Amino acid sequence: MKRLLVGALALAAAVGITTSAFASEGGGSSYPVGVSNFVCCALPPPGLYGMVYYQNYRADATRDHQGDVASPPTFRLTVNAVAPRFVWVTPLSIGGASLAVHTILPALKIDVDVLEGVDDSTAGLADPIIGPGLGWHLSESLHAVVAVDVFVPLGSYKKGEVANTGRNYWAIQPLVGFTYIKPKGLNADVKMMWTYNFENTATSYLSGQELIVDYAVGWGLGNGWAIGAGGYVFNQLTEDEQAGQTVADHKGRAFAVGPSVRYDSGEGWMLTAKYQDEFFVRNRADGSALWAQFVFGI
Repeated sequence: MKRLLVGALALAAAVGITTSAFASEGGGSSYPVGVSNFVCCALPPPGLYGMVYYQNYRADATRDHQGDVASPPTFRLTVNAVAPRFVWVTPLSIGGASLAVHTILPALKIDVDVLEGVDDSTAGLADPIIGPGLGWHLSESLHAVVAVDVFVPLGSYKKGEVANTGRNYWAIQPLVGFTYIKPKGLNADVKMMWTYNFENTATSYLSGQELIVDYAVGWGLGNGWAIGAGGYVFNQLTEDEQAGQTVADHKGRAFAVGPSVRYDSGEGWMLTAKYQDEFFVRNRADGSALWAQFVFGI
């Protein structure tokens, strides 16, 4: 039976919300923290693969740099994201690694209520992702990937809007990840990313650099099913800058965890579902996310 192993890159769901409680411009990130899960960092055999991601994110509070609630009582944020992704694992080998390229074309529906009488709703394409990667099969169970993602500012953006589907700046994200998988036994994944954001020329705002770790750990049941938990760690490394001046006390931070389940059909398709709740949030929205991922060969 053909077991479809999934590469390690994911959709970008950029949310631009105007409130001073948020770190980075708009309080979001080009990368949707927590999207990676089981089998995140093992490339499949050469060929073309398709994936579809869905996310529902809800938050009813923002927190400041001390962790206190900073949002008004009426704050509500809901984001629904759907993102097709296409991965081509080429037949080329570099240093014993398979060369792959991918693209992700996310679409968002954003509903936000920041203050009484200040709300917005928008839908449209978000910033796409493109990038190459190298994947190694270090053993039958251990796999690794090294890649670079580029976030292209093509999503809808209007200066001063409460909600935008695009962020209006480029970002680049080198990453390294590892997957350990047993059909019956331990399953563990970690993907580590460093994000460098470029300046938004419309606002002269430079969001700080980010360190992000997605993780998952669970147990394979031997019948295609794996159950466990996963989430992410987000830590903003540098302060934001506005027109060349440091914006103090705006570094973002968060930790998320929740249950996760995966089913691998053994026939070329796989489904993953998970829920994540956020803790220890600083300078960001504080909420929860429901994810679903469907993977198939083309």
